[in-house]
Amino acid sequence: MPSKIFMGDMPELMENILDNLCNEISSLFSCALVSRHWCKMSIPIIWKNPFSFDNNSIIISQYFSSLDENERLVLKEYGINVKVTNTLFNYARFLKVLNSLSLEKKVKIWINFQPAGSKQSTLLIDHIINLLFKLFVENGATLHKLVLYSDYEINPEIFYSLGRNELFFSRLQDLSLSLSDLNNFNNENAAILLKILAKNATKISALKIDNFYSDYYEPQLLYAVICIIKSQEQLRVFNLDGGDPFPKEFHGIISALECQNNSLKEVTIKLCECSSEFKVLMNCKNLEILRIKNCTNMNILEASLNTLEITGYMIDASNIVQILKKSATLLQRLRLVSTDESTRDVSLILKTVKSFCPNITYLNISDVEFSAQFIDIIGDLQKPQFLTLRDIFEILEDEPEILVMQFAKILPLTLQYLDLRYSCLSLYINCLLNNCYAPLKYLLIDYLDDEEKAKTLIAFCMRKRSLNYVGVEKCLNLDDNIKKEVKEYFTLISCEYIVVYC
Repeated sequence: MPSKIFMGDMPELMENILDNLCNEISSLFSCALVSRHWCKMSIPIIWKNPFSFDNNSIIISQYFSSLDENERLVLKEYGINVKVTNTLFNYARFLKVLNSLSLEKKVKIWINFQPAGSKQSTLLIDHIINLLFKLFVENGATLHKLVLYSDYEINPEIFYSLGRNELFFSRLQDLSLSLSDLNNFNNENAAILLKILAKNATKISALKIDNFYSDYYEPQLLYAVICIIKSQEQLRVFNLDGGDPFPKEFHGIISALECQNNSLKEVTIKLCECSSEFKVLMNCKNLEILRIKNCTNMNILEASLNTLEITGYMIDASNIVQILKKSATLLQRLRLVSTDESTRDVSLILKTVKSFCPNITYLNISDVEFSAQFIDIIGDLQKPQFLTLRDIFEILEDEPEILVMQFAKILPLTLQYLDLRYSCLSLYINCLLNNCYAPLKYLLIDYLDDEEKAKTLIAFCMRKRSLNYVGVEKCLNLDDNIKKEVKEYFTLISCEYIVVYC
């Protein structure tokens, strides 16, 4: 089989292997040098998302090697001389991911690498971006992901090219729009572009709208966004990011989700005041995931969910209890993080979780009182696998170690992941681990700064034989011999590499 892969007799299998190296550009370049067959499979993967890697000047120069005489003359007027060379591949055709911010950044860097006669200007940047856009469209690229977060002016000639090359947007699956950026250039052109998207891109599964300031946009722009939502065959993920002040009116954009009530599975709302328009979400038959971040008036939202994430400056239990009750045994993942003030009436949330939501496998909760009541609720969960306790600043007991010991003993045998960062529980990690029966695979703590703590971790690892990773924010004053001994039992790693989000 290896010889068949090497000779290219199993292209589908080999392409899948190389596709898994999409973020390992240097490895893909090495694969491209192995043989002709490997080169033909590696190069299209490298050029799917070329503006995401660091080799800045070569990328655009390779694209421009196929410019016609008139286009080269225009660049020459800006002081840029483009050399015409024969390339082995039509690189523009391979593009799948286009991020306007990354594109603009790479164009600016490329201009800076040109001879001294060229001067960076807004007109030059816009011209080069339009040249590239035209190349992508007219050379047969088919986008899978498009991020429009820039306010450069799109040449009307591009719209003509898009009209003749409808396949460019036909396979688009992921679309992100910054309405404030689109609004900054010609409103008519922005609306035309969005209408083209509504017509040609009907297979979008994930739509994100950023910087939504409801009273700031022209009606034609808002209508074009509504058309995009309504034209999709199966929209599964929808994100709306408002701003300050929180938008209160949504001009039919949220209401348009009603036509996606059979397909919509995940909704994220950020920095918004939830108006009655959001009640349309209650009609989404297959909605599973709801993320609400720093929003107000959340009490109008009621849904039966698999995953609920609420992050806010201050969380009020009254806004959450009805969702918890309606979700009941379906709820498996719950994240409640209050960023500024303590959660109001957190005991009501805990009681509701205990009574209605026993099937939670992921629980991330902050700023709770570490008490016997809280321990009972953790013990009543039937099959938790991931537990994160943040911002627990003190244990209000005369003998806190006894409470920590009780907590350790009731941790369910299904628990694999425990995150105790930014919590006073980290101070009692020795007591906790010495009394813990849960087969933890991942443990996240603030510090590993003394030999006793390291020895306790090793003892736990020897006793349970399950611990694979210990994540730390900082590793201080740990003797090199202890570090070496620790590595024999588990991997010591920065928390950012193993943290699990909702």
